[in-house]
Amino acid sequence: MKIVCLMENTKESESVSAEHGFSLYVETAKHRILIDAGQTGAFADNANSLDVDLSKVDMVFLSHGHYDHSGGLMTFSSLNSSAPIYMQKNAGNDYFHKNETLEKYIGIDKNLLQLPQIKLLDKDTKIDDGISCFTGVTGRRSFPSGNLELMERVNLCHKETFVQDDFSHEQYVVICDEGRKILISGCAHNGILNILDHYKKLYGEEPDIVISGFHLMKKNGYSEEDIDNIKEIATELANMDTVFYTGHCTGVEPFCIMKEIMGDKLHYVHSGERIM
Repeated sequence: MKIVCLMENTKESESVSAEHGFSLYVETAKHRILIDAGQTGAFADNANSLDVDLSKVDMVFLSHGHYDHSGGLMTFSSLNSSAPIYMQKNAGNDYFHKNETLEKYIGIDKNLLQLPQIKLLDKDTKIDDGISCFTGVTGRRSFPSGNLELMERVNLCHKETFVQDDFSHEQYVVICDEGRKILISGCAHNGILNILDHYKKLYGEEPDIVISGFHLMKKNGYSEEDIDNIKEIATELANMDTVFYTGHCTGVEPFCIMKEIMGDKLHYVHSGERIM
């Protein structure tokens, strides 16, 4: 198995670039898989520098309907027009970052929906014995507080309005290979603990490896409540027989707090880094 981070907010070396986004390449005995494509086409340049041939990718998963995970998919399609791109059916809805001073569209490029290789899913999906994805996470314990400013624009009674994003467009990829189960999530907007609770209901055990952002990053500092929540999450994860790889939306300060608790069970992943 080969797993390479094609894009993350930071970079391992000067031979690759970094941006606020995420992209992961996974190669198994049977498949070459792309999960997310960063914010721009820069992930493809990184792939080229890392000897990853995107033209040989045979399937793509979009973790959720945000620009920093989908922005490079048009570039990918220009390099590979045959690989199916799996996303949840509502991943193309109108998603915004909205507060008292900001109203910013953060959804996908709508042109993506016109690509013939787009495959819209509306439930858990098994691709084959080694690859599946699931959705439908509804638990709300340790729910990331940053989600409160993430909204969906909808039409109610012929009037546009904003409602809290419920992240039903978020999906999670499970890869079984070489006797290991690997769970991959983009940002874990639904909360990593809730996602793992749902995973264990579906698969009956803990995953061996998790690769995921934890969506704990905050631009305006961390309250005592935030720090307590980060520590509670880390303590629970540390008690699992699972190794975690994170980055992107986790945030440096939350990572450092979690690392003190989790030790060798937690690793930060950078652009250009090979996980295995």
